[in-house]
Amino acid sequence: MSGPGGPRSDDDFGAFVAGPRTEIAPTGSGALDGLTFVVKDLIDVAGTVTGGGNPDWHGQQELAAMSAMVVQSFLQAGAAMAGKTVTDELAFSLEGENEHYGTPINPRCPERLPGGSSSGSAVAVAAGLADLGLGTDTGGSVRVPASFCGLYGYRPTYGRLPMTGVIPFAPSFDTVGLFARTPVLLSAGGLTLLQTPPLAEVRPMRLLLATDAFALADSEAQAPLCVAAARLGVVEDVEIYGGRAPEHFEAYTTLQGLDVMRALGVFLESNPRFGANIAPRFEGARALDPAVELQWRAWRREFAARMRALLPPGTLLLLPTTPGIAPLRFLRDAHAERFYQAALTLCSVAGLAGLPVVTLPLATLDGCPLGLSVLAGPGEDEVLLAFASACQAPAATSRRMS
Repeated sequence: MSGPGGPRSDDDFGAFVAGPRTEIAPTGSGALDGLTFVVKDLIDVAGTVTGGGNPDWHGQQELAAMSAMVVQSFLQAGAAMAGKTVTDELAFSLEGENEHYGTPINPRCPERLPGGSSSGSAVAVAAGLADLGLGTDTGGSVRVPASFCGLYGYRPTYGRLPMTGVIPFAPSFDTVGLFARTPVLLSAGGLTLLQTPPLAEVRPMRLLLATDAFALADSEAQAPLCVAAARLGVVEDVEIYGGRAPEHFEAYTTLQGLDVMRALGVFLESNPRFGANIAPRFEGARALDPAVELQWRAWRREFAARMRALLPPGTLLLLPTTPGIAPLRFLRDAHAERFYQAALTLCSVAGLAGLPVVTLPLATLDGCPLGLSVLAGPGEDEVLLAFASACQAPAATSRRMS
């Protein structure tokens, strides 16, 4: 399907928004000289409409007067923008589907979903159409597609990157995030976003393995994930959910939904069109009782404090990025419910505690990528990126539909 601007090219894996490609030359020179990047259509680019993956949102927007600060930082560092990319509708999805504009093709496993909501940016980078991809991550929208497409992905400490010029979804969780095919590129892009230099040296890390998080992974995925974790060094087993994993899912989905209503409630009053999978999610947010918010905010503060205590400087936590490899197109019914509950329970750890995380494409299953997440304490982004720089994924070749 096509949207505003006409059909997309079959040569771009469906990664880019419809119409002429938005390309911008660098405005400066620096650490990203000679590289290219793409921008999720939730992030402002001067002179274009930020469409948010939804035609009714698109129709209500003006041309952006200026680019988001994260876009400007890449241009100033020497990177050229190669295009704007497809997003799931207003970021409310982890699959990578878009009923209005089509679903980008996962270059590594074309019969499977690319992951969302930063689907287009992930696919463009995985397909070699750009070196770096800017996305957003609320409940896993960078980490999930990075895992499904075999990429390195980065979600920063909450609040470290400016969100000026980014469509809000659930502001107490929202961050800008980053995709790259190599850990060196991820580090270069991440440090550019953070506006900080690389560390002079990397101290040895103490590695913790969240056994109860690994138990949430699909049974066939647990062994390759554990092997990947063991390759990173000696790990100590810990538990992070305290036997209350379902509470994490409820805490995250409740607080996210209440955030969504504050951020997008006015737009929702206009009765916009949503895809069949997305509409019930917004209806679920509408149905939430605001009276429970104080309870879950207190729960979140207590959990964040426990995670900060668990992760002092020099300590990293390992857990699966997703419960398994990318599901087959298209995810529905009970399979979708199982995927969402497990994926959000895993991804909510960083979001609820505001922690930085990288996902590393260190495992495979049935020829498809499987990501391993590494979390650090708040503000330890530079240490985390330096650690990721030493983690090289096994060689893999892209698979493309003929």
